[in-house]
Amino acid sequence: MKTLKKIAQCALFAGAALVGITSAQAALPIQQWTLANGAKIYLVSTNALPIVDVQVDFDAGSRRDPAAQAGLASATATMVEKGVQAGKGGEPALDQNALGEAWADLGASFDVSAGTDRTSYSLRTLSDPALLNKAVALASREIGEPAFPDDVWQRERERINAAIKEANTKPATIAGRAFALAVYGVHPYGQEVTEETLARIDIAAMRQRYQQLIVPCRAKLSIVGAVTRAEAETLATTLLSRLPASESCTPLPPIAPVAALAAPKDERIPFDSAQAHVFVGQPGYPRKDPDHFALTLGNYVLGGGGFVSRLMNEVREKRGLTYSIYSGFAPGLDAGAFRVGFQTRPDQAEEAVKMSREVLARFVAEGPTASELKAAKDNLIGGFPLLLDSNRKLIGNVANIAWHDLPLDYLDTWTARMNAVTAADVKAAFQRKLQPERMVTVVVGGKDAKTAKAQP
Repeated sequence: MKTLKKIAQCALFAGAALVGITSAQAALPIQQWTLANGAKIYLVSTNALPIVDVQVDFDAGSRRDPAAQAGLASATATMVEKGVQAGKGGEPALDQNALGEAWADLGASFDVSAGTDRTSYSLRTLSDPALLNKAVALASREIGEPAFPDDVWQRERERINAAIKEANTKPATIAGRAFALAVYGVHPYGQEVTEETLARIDIAAMRQRYQQLIVPCRAKLSIVGAVTRAEAETLATTLLSRLPASESCTPLPPIAPVAALAAPKDERIPFDSAQAHVFVGQPGYPRKDPDHFALTLGNYVLGGGGFVSRLMNEVREKRGLTYSIYSGFAPGLDAGAFRVGFQTRPDQAEEAVKMSREVLARFVAEGPTASELKAAKDNLIGGFPLLLDSNRKLIGNVANIAWHDLPLDYLDTWTARMNAVTAADVKAAFQRKLQPERMVTVVVGGKDAKTAKAQP
């Protein structure tokens, strides 16, 4: 067993370090079909490396958490990896340590995480059938038979509480929380995990959530690696085989969209710190929005391109008001936030806020120049192959296509769609999505900081 473990680990990690997928393989076809249980499969079959990556996604992110139990999605995902029950096939129960040893013996890895929109199960293993079948069988137990040990949760809750207390001493945490509340209001995207919400989370809540949301008919499985379609179908069926079969798959309750801001919000929060933390922004756009390409290019020019961006040039290079400044969109199933973020000396926070807002407003009004847009295209299109140069990166792209219901040829047409964007397209897209006069401004730690009401 030790020899198998050593061979498997060496092969896996050596293979992972290789550049297994070239830019030419952006055209690898994505096969898509639906299993009898309703699960949707997205497969890219490639023999570049003897590795298989799988990601299984469910609509079970934090946006589905009850407000009084904010943090339930993350807590549930954490506890899935803490042990499995005795299997229906007679397999013995495994605690966290035994699970870790089992995965190490296989030279494979399995992770569970919960984001805003989804809960994701990720498996990486060698494609050798002897190892692949064992890894898939073990993963199916973690997905379908989690033990949710209460004693472990009590310890985990204390650990998370300690992390929350520490984070609450940091200005970045305070600024992020205030910004999310101001941008999202009562929408689940703005929910905050606190000691109080954690106290309301127990094993029973995790089990109930699991039964409601982690069901085969709601699964989207993305598979990349050295497997055929027939092998992928067997793999997917096995992964979900220990979940209870659902007689029907009624749609989950809809979640109201993020509301647009009706008026600006300006918040100054006192904090004794060497740097003031600043966020300026508003709700952005859902990932499926057709303006995505224009907004991506425009944001590179505005504040996503590092030292070549307008914000960096105007706020840092010309005026020395900050060491670093950025802008970015965070699109999800709903309108994730657009934000400009930076740190600056407390005594110059107001000047830095004023300048960053001026740069933003000017960009929305005027759009990029022809030379700025060309530079953005050269950089983003030139770097596109680097987004596909490994199994791990490709699985992320395939899962993104699956999750957001993007066209199956999305990767094939990406470069052409980027090239087709004009400066006028960028200007129009930014004017549709951003309203500089109605944005949220949060400053934590500025000179004479105090909560202030925004003026129209």
